[in-house]
Amino acid sequence: MNRLKLEIEKAWNKKKVIWSTDKNIKNIIVQIIDYIDQGLIRVSNFLNEKWITNEWVKKAIIMYFSIQEMNIIEVGPFEFYDRIPIKKNFKEKGIRVVPPAVARYGSYISPGVVLMPSYVNIGAYIGVDTMIDTWSTVGSCAQIGNRVHISGGVGIGGVLEPLQGNPVIIENDVFIGSRCILVEGVHIEKSAVLGANVVITASTKIIDVTNEKPIEIKKCVPKYSVVIPGSYTKKFNSGIYHVPCALIIGKRKDSTDKKTSLNEALRTHHLSI
Repeated sequence: MNRLKLEIEKAWNKKKVIWSTDKNIKNIIVQIIDYIDQGLIRVSNFLNEKWITNEWVKKAIIMYFSIQEMNIIEVGPFEFYDRIPIKKNFKEKGIRVVPPAVARYGSYISPGVVLMPSYVNIGAYIGVDTMIDTWSTVGSCAQIGNRVHISGGVGIGGVLEPLQGNPVIIENDVFIGSRCILVEGVHIEKSAVLGANVVITASTKIIDVTNEKPIEIKKCVPKYSVVIPGSYTKKFNSGIYHVPCALIIGKRKDSTDKKTSLNEALRTHHLSI
């Protein structure tokens, strides 16, 4: 992997025309995307108790777009015209895919995943036994953990650029309610529960209201948090208005029975999902 990283870094500093004409560079780029597709390389890794973004992997993905030619892709009666192929051989990989779900080549999907009609972009990683429900999107480079439930109509953003930016990261055993939007590199720690319509961006206030005084954080929902959409008042030149935020209203129990823990959290806090 270190050799591939060094080769990509060297190639990145060359002109784009070299990427598509130098056979050695092309082969290295293609090999890296194949490794991402197999789950052997990830855009982000959890090391030493923190998430590390591998900028060189992002560079390889961007370079891959440059060396690929537009092609017609036919799937039964459907026709697509794009640079990136779609994933195949789901049966052999132990993945359930409901038509017309689409996952791009260069994304990794673990065994036991269920893809309802949804979309998974290149560079994304989806852990074992995760559900991606109907009309949800998993953006480029988004990192989704094991046993995560992404409900219908959820938008998980990807961060391919800027290179140094972390992608959206959702850790193990998280529940994301319907029509939530998570973008700009936000981080949802393990076992959190987000009710329907929670929107979190890099600038969204996440306010813990479970104590006597509110605690404000940004970009990260702490583990086991139960979150609902909320608002706070903010003064502008033309008056005072309500601005969206996310409210942490409780904690999900650290239970060995994750399903029981989830159901209890949903009932206790009357969450819409």
